[in-house]
Amino acid sequence: MKPTMTTMQPDKPYQSIRLFENEILEKLSHVHPIIPLLVWLPIALWLLWRGLYVYQLPTTLLVAVAIAGLVAWSFSEYVLHRFVFHFKARSKAGKWFVYLFHGNHHDDPKDKSRLVMPPAGAIPIMALLYLLFGLIIPQPWIQPFFGSFIIGYLIYDYIHYSTHHFPMKNRLARFIKHYHLKHHYAGESGRYGVSSPLWDWVFRTDPQRS
Repeated sequence: MKPTMTTMQPDKPYQSIRLFENEILEKLSHVHPIIPLLVWLPIALWLLWRGLYVYQLPTTLLVAVAIAGLVAWSFSEYVLHRFVFHFKARSKAGKWFVYLFHGNHHDDPKDKSRLVMPPAGAIPIMALLYLLFGLIIPQPWIQPFFGSFIIGYLIYDYIHYSTHHFPMKNRLARFIKHYHLKHHYAGESGRYGVSSPLWDWVFRTDPQRS
């Protein structure tokens, strides 16, 4: 089905863009911002705990692996945003996929219930990424690596939410907020990094630096 957006009227309450005719699927597409923290933080801490206490990995190497997990998330965030969520689909199904995961956010960036990724969408993505990383990172190192990767994802989720709904008044936070809002409102492509502009600078997708 084609997504529809309810027009704001002075005498009508705000309504989100409807993505599904099915009521259950529609409800699953909305999420309270605290849910990703409740779902993913225990998993991340459990994976890190296993690396430290179950496998007793050397602390220095475990910290290095954890840092690598954060960097891997930062890069994955950029790649997913640029090449998946902004994919120039041609087929009807492809356009629907892009709209479902990200296009609706650009149509209604203030929607509080769709600023963090619903578990229904995040779980299969995380499972696939775990399997892909597992092809090159052996056990048990994949566990603390992916625990840190998940923490990077949570940092991204809450930075993204904050850029749309909090003032973010200190200098660094204000820069991140303005940087992301330009992605929405400046009418230019690029600025795919949300938690950091690093990869935009590396790959020259920040219009002000390209």
